[in-house]
Parts: sequence; C-alpha cells; structure tokens
Amino acid sequence: MENDAEFVQKWPSLGKAMESGVESHDGREAQLLAYILSHNPTNPLDVLSTIDEFSLREDFLISVGPNKADILRDIVMREKPKMLVELGGYLGYSAVLFADAMVKAHGGDAGLKIYSLELDPAFAAIARQIAQIAGLDHIIEVVEGTAASSITSLVKEKKITNVDLLFLDHVEDLYEQDFKIVEVLGVLKRGAVVVADNVVRPGAPEYREFIRGDMKKDQGWESRGVRGLIWPGDFEDELEVSKLVGSEPDKAVRNIMLG
Repeated sequence: MENDAEFVQKWPSLGKAMESGVESHDGREAQLLAYILSHNPTNPLDVLSTIDEFSLREDFLISVGPNKADILRDIVMREKPKMLVELGGYLGYSAVLFADAMVKAHGGDAGLKIYSLELDPAFAAIARQIAQIAGLDHIIEVVEGTAASSITSLVKEKKITNVDLLFLDHVEDLYEQDFKIVEVLGVLKRGAVVVADNVVRPGAPEYREFIRGDMKKDQGWESRGVRGLIWPGDFEDELEVSKLVGSEPDKAVRNIMLG
C-alpha cells in the first residue's frame, strides 16, 4: 500500500486535489486550453495525451482518462456507431476520443455525428475549441443546456432520429431520468448501446438497479459492468454497458413510461 508521499509523487495533481478538495470549476479548465495551445498537438491522439499530461502534472481533470478511453475505443470498434450522443461533455475529451475511434472504425468520416451536451457555457466553448484543434469539429457538435432539454430539442428538430451509442457521463443521479427521456423519444433502436460512466465511484446504484431490472430485460436490454480505472490515481470504478438486443419498446410501452 502506497503511503501519502509515494502516492502524491506518483500522481502529482492529486496532491493538490486532496489538499483543496476541488476537482473542477476553479479556472483549471481555461488553463487546460492554454496548456494545449502551448503544446500544439497535431492530431486527436496528441490532443488526448496532452490533456492526460495536464491532468497528471498540473490539475486533476474529471475526464475519462486513458484507461477508460481504451475501453470506450473497443466498444466503438465493435459496435461501429454513426450517431453518438453524450450527456455531459465537459471539455471534449470523450467527444474527441469517440470521434477519432468512429473515423477509424468506419474507415472515414462520412455520415458520422456526435452531439456532446454540456450544461456549462464556458466548458462548452472550450470543448468546441478542443474539437477544432483535434480536427474533428466537423463531426462533433457541442450543445449547451441541460441534457434533457437539449436531447428533446434535437429530436424535435429531427437532427437526431436514432442514437447508436448513448454515453451517460453527467450527474449520476440523473442517469435513470435522462435515459428514460431518451427512450421515450423513440431514438434507441434495436442494437443501440448505452454506456454509463462512474457507476461505482462516485456511484449510480439506482441506475444500475433500473437498467438491470426485470422490466428492462423484458424489453430486450442486456447490461453488465466493465471494470475501469479513474485516472490519475487508478481508482477502481466500472462502466455499465447496456445493449438493446430485442425490439425497442413500442408506442404503447412508451406511453406507459410517459405516464
């Protein structure tokens, strides 16, 4: 077991986080953008590694990090989504890794789209710049507002008619509520995949109970936990990976959900 000194030496940014108790919304997000610009990354992987370096050396970031990034890439390569929606975009790390993986999975960028929904306007602005630096802003569209209102508007405007992969990475207590909203909108078709981050740390027990419950099984959902590490720190966590292998709920079922 590492002592505190060894831990901080291995994970420098966590020493600051442990001392301050702050992990975001303190100016580090703008500092990250300046850090990226000073390092001049030339491709998506360079952008991600630069963000990881900042998160390790300068200030801890609540991004998915390299360990979970590998898991998410594997999911994209296997499932080959063309339309991806993430609830909780933060600074664009996951959007960049998803877009890069989708291009590689399909051998090109034709027909690929990511909607990254972010509540904070300042973070959304930074995410747009990071997507542009990565050369993926033609795929990634950052939308400001609550996840519920943004996804509803996008569906009503017919910008989204189906979601191949839904990534839940905002407020864990909203996972179940916002999943239900997306489901009721009718955009999760057979074969759709939903990935929820941080279901162990800090935890989303209500969502896991819901998505693994008998009702979802009867509707054709299969769900399992996949071990992942919060980085920096290598803290144990899991992603909940769910797939609709049966038919999507029909209109009558959706009406029951709405009721």
